[in-house]
Amino acid sequence: MSESRRPRLDTPREARRPIVRRPTVDADAFGVFAESFARYMGTAKFLLWMTLFVAAWICWNVLAPGDLRFDEFPFIFLTLMLSLQASYAAPLILLAQNRQEQRDKVVQEQDRQANARAHADMEFLAREVASLRMAVGEVATRDFLRSELRGLMSDIEDLSRQEPEDEPGP
Repeated sequence: MSESRRPRLDTPREARRPIVRRPTVDADAFGVFAESFARYMGTAKFLLWMTLFVAAWICWNVLAPGDLRFDEFPFIFLTLMLSLQASYAAPLILLAQNRQEQRDKVVQEQDRQANARAHADMEFLAREVASLRMAVGEVATRDFLRSELRGLMSDIEDLSRQEPEDEPGP
């Protein structure tokens, strides 16, 4: 190979255009849809509508004349439809649960951080209260000052009583 045809490591390659573009799906929008679907499937309203649908299906295929029935005994088409609905419902419910689990993890981490901050604040306040107690222990209290002043007052009174006796008369 000649020097000019050799690929250089210091220059990027030309970008290749893909022949087939892959479809893109907004995962968040699909997740929101899955959550709303799973939330709806967990309601009594859904169960009531599903029960009415199955009952109507069975009644139509049992009571209708033979040429108007679209699902003969043993209701194979109904079973197929219910299986199809379940096969789509299960992954959507799992997706909704996974998204809820991720949200729960985020909330749990935020709670843990808030608890750690609160614990650090409590430790700081406990140290501050302890230092204030030690500082107050070194400060003269009101009762101590009163007792000292009373002692000084009694000393002054004693001295004032002794002074007239010690003075020589005129």
